[in-house]
Amino acid sequence: MKLIIQIPCYNEAETLGIALSALPRQVPGFDSVEWLIIDDGSTDDTVKVALSHGVDHVVRHTRNQGLARGFMNGLQACLEHGADVIVNTDADNQYEADDIPLLTAPIVNGKADIVIGARPIQAIEHFSPIKKLLQKLGSWVVRVASKTSIPDAPSGFRAMSRAAAQKLTVFSDYTYTLETIIQAGQKNMAITSVPIRVNGDLRPSRLVKSISSYIRRSIVTIIRVFVIYRPFRFFASIGITLFGLGFLIGMRFVYKWLTTDNGYDGHVQSLILASSLMVIGFQTILIAFVADLLSANRKLLEEIRSMTLQNRDALR
Repeated sequence: MKLIIQIPCYNEAETLGIALSALPRQVPGFDSVEWLIIDDGSTDDTVKVALSHGVDHVVRHTRNQGLARGFMNGLQACLEHGADVIVNTDADNQYEADDIPLLTAPIVNGKADIVIGARPIQAIEHFSPIKKLLQKLGSWVVRVASKTSIPDAPSGFRAMSRAAAQKLTVFSDYTYTLETIIQAGQKNMAITSVPIRVNGDLRPSRLVKSISSYIRRSIVTIIRVFVIYRPFRFFASIGITLFGLGFLIGMRFVYKWLTTDNGYDGHVQSLILASSLMVIGFQTILIAFVADLLSANRKLLEEIRSMTLQNRDALR
């Protein structure tokens, strides 16, 4: 059994050495433990620091492609290097490396395909109240969309089996954390979480440049999650709401028409508004069906990709 620990990096020369120094070379249940970094277009000495600390594999991007793309390219490289289990962690040493055996144990024991490290969010002092609230909101959305019970969905400290890594595909350019859990839930993978520890803050978050930016990106990510993975529910909810609102306004117009001598006077605007809302609502409901068909097609493409990777393994 081979474990590969991957770390996405972008200009992490100052903190990467600390993170690598804490990584284990021996983990219960594995014959070998290797390290891999994804250099996402760094302009500093990230690669030099990595090699000086004994990193086994380096994936290089000629330009910055974002955390999500780096994560996926790292998974692909880990699969090519024969990883049976992959652990993802951060270059800023946010997560306690000594907890890696806790992450991998459920997979080694055959009880899980993916394991998410659950941070003690409320106890992390450098997390602002707004960030803590959004962490909870994001985790709730993921639980609804994926039908899982993961308490800390945005956590990047996670382990996955080879089979699970072959089935994951991330569409977002911003982050991979939410999508991978939702996909795992939809694909009926065994996913669980374990409580893990965190270290002190070494640098500001690269994803959270400002509170306003974090809120905006979080809202967009949450909406996008629903659009991609629950398209029928998302568009049907909007369509039914608009149609229902138009229907109520239309009933108001009918009531005025029946109970007054000049029912049309002064209420034609209501009739126009009601008609518009009902038409828009009906069209949105139709879009819900089309989006559901597109979602089914996407799932088929994901299955084809997964089967291709599995067949490639069988031919080796």
